[in-house]
Amino acid sequence: MCFKPWKLLGCILGMMLLAGCNYNPPAATQEAAFSPAAASRLATTLSITATIPSEMTTPGAATVEPAPSAPTIQEYPVPRGAHPHDVAPAPDGSVWYTAQGSGELGRLDPETGKTRHIPLGSGSAPHGVIVGPDGVPWVTDSGLNAVVRVDPVTEAVQVFPLPPGSGNANLNTATFDGGGVLWFTGQSGIYGRLDLTGGKVEVFDAPNGRGPYGIATTPLGDVYFASLAGSYIAHIDLKSREATVLEPPTPDQGARRVWSDSQGRQWVSEWNAGQVAMYDPTSNQWHEWRLPGEHPQPYAVYVDERDQVWLSDFGANALVRFNPQQETFEVYVLPSAPANVRQILGRPGEVWGAESGVDQLVVVRYNQR
Repeated sequence: MCFKPWKLLGCILGMMLLAGCNYNPPAATQEAAFSPAAASRLATTLSITATIPSEMTTPGAATVEPAPSAPTIQEYPVPRGAHPHDVAPAPDGSVWYTAQGSGELGRLDPETGKTRHIPLGSGSAPHGVIVGPDGVPWVTDSGLNAVVRVDPVTEAVQVFPLPPGSGNANLNTATFDGGGVLWFTGQSGIYGRLDLTGGKVEVFDAPNGRGPYGIATTPLGDVYFASLAGSYIAHIDLKSREATVLEPPTPDQGARRVWSDSQGRQWVSEWNAGQVAMYDPTSNQWHEWRLPGEHPQPYAVYVDERDQVWLSDFGANALVRFNPQQETFEVYVLPSAPANVRQILGRPGEVWGAESGVDQLVVVRYNQR
């Protein structure tokens, strides 16, 4: 009981605060059985939001902001044997993926869970897929030894083969520079470009031979690629076409993929070292952080719209988010194993991965605040 007027006021305020608490009971975070209807339902998590009734606020008084909801994970099955390698969410809401096991380009509708496959040609073994500035999926196909364009409306397939004498390049990944030229890598020891104005494909020898793997473009249009076997990243001079090697501090770290943040800093997944590295071209300085866990194996790397760094970790069967400001990691263990997420891309509020080991795609949805 409250015996004093001011104590009585305190009791009333306490009860009013409790009345302002909204409780949402937890829902299942993973569907028990896949169905189109189930695929369209987002996983939800327990959330308790504290609010202060408007009549209790006073000018200059502190308010309690709703806590951001926890990220959720959802998986989407694709046809068995597809072995999706790379994934690329499109502006229209659909998601493209390379069905490396069947030689096709897949398309997922996340609203229904339905997929559709487009054959790319005899001998196809597609590795990478990106969505270009034209909204069209572009594929680096190691089986065809060519760059492939697929019309999203007519599903017409256009093939741009490497020049004669290029050999089997083992094509990997592609990116568009600021001028609309497509650049690509080949693990046999090459990088190249496709000028869409004339359809000409050029190939160049990479420094130190075998290894070119991931490739990415900065907000200013510069292009960098990572060499897994060479354990370096390289900056491509878009005029001279020459590549300048930039070596991380850790020897033989196995730089696998690379991605740029909004400031043009390069983030690198170091497969052999279990680290994520950052190269700042402004200061020419490197920084490295080891992922949590006993045996981290960071494969893919992607930087979201808030400059949060995402990696796929084979060692933990997880997607990992790194906060560069706080230098902290968050680990999201994947429901299926071994997922073997070899590449991740995203769009605001979503990070998508291709679970090559279990014939699924996976998405992490997060609050953008």
